[in-house]
Amino acid sequence: MSSLLVLAAFAGLSLLLMFDAASAADPNPVVVLETTAGNIEIELEPAKAPISVANFLKYVDAGFYNNLVFHRVIPGFMVQGGGMDESMKEKRGEFPPIKNESGNGLKNTRGTLAMARTNDPDSATAQFFINLIDNDFLNGQAGRPGYAVFGRVVSGMDVVDMIAKAPTATRGFHENVPVKAITIKSAKRKGK
Repeated sequence: MSSLLVLAAFAGLSLLLMFDAASAADPNPVVVLETTAGNIEIELEPAKAPISVANFLKYVDAGFYNNLVFHRVIPGFMVQGGGMDESMKEKRGEFPPIKNESGNGLKNTRGTLAMARTNDPDSATAQFFINLIDNDFLNGQAGRPGYAVFGRVVSGMDVVDMIAKAPTATRGFHENVPVKAITIKSAKRKGK
């Protein structure tokens, strides 16, 4: 019986060490947005933006982003998604708003992913945007919080650029809405 306990403990320790080694080998999770325009892979930065990354992954793992659209597209600025369905009905965030992490050293440069928010710096929930250019004015400054960057596109920036070229129109109160919906079919961690 005691040899079985030793064997079980050894097996458990081996699994733990394998998990730690896998975590160390891939400290930055990658999320794949499968869209109707193509796939976008985003590498997240948990070391610099732990709150924003944990929040985003909660929404990804819950399937929240599936079938939502890029609802705000402004060429030469950014593309925004994570909050509206094709009919422009808002899907409210399922989790509480998070603390703004715009002072984390990550900048709103081309290809980075940042949290969308209201005028309240600590109001971000599910919506995010991808910077099409270096948007320095979105970075935080002393006494003025910015928009928290928490990841970057590592594959599929051509897809993001294609989304940016989509013709847009005003729909109700919403401006810069793609005329033909560009849908996030699924958002999931790479390899899952």
